[in-house]
Amino acid sequence: MNLLSGAEFEKQFREVYDSAKYLDRGSKKWVAMMLPEHVKMIREYAVEIKRDERPDLNEWDLEAIQECLDLSMLQKADTIIKLWRDGQFYYNRGTIESIDIQRRTLEMQDPFYLLSIRLDS
Repeated sequence: MNLLSGAEFEKQFREVYDSAKYLDRGSKKWVAMMLPEHVKMIREYAVEIKRDERPDLNEWDLEAIQECLDLSMLQKADTIIKLWRDGQFYYNRGTIESIDIQRRTLEMQDPFYLLSIRLDS
């Protein structure tokens, strides 16, 4: 029986390990086995996990938002508004020109244009 020292064993192990290393091709090897239905489901799942949940705002939160909007409109302050639409958050920046309660819209002056934002959705 031939016993190897620690360094010899390590050297021989590395030679065998490096020569037998499997070259992984990543996801390419699985593409041929996937049905179009599977690809569609994976794409739908990828879109679904990127969606943000709609924030659950109670009466206190809505009142605090209203106070901030009123204050920024009176002071003509530069304001950033965070909106949730279709599972994503959008940000708008500008000064609030008017808030129309009956039409439920907010008009915001951006450096380039006047933006009308619906408050319902």
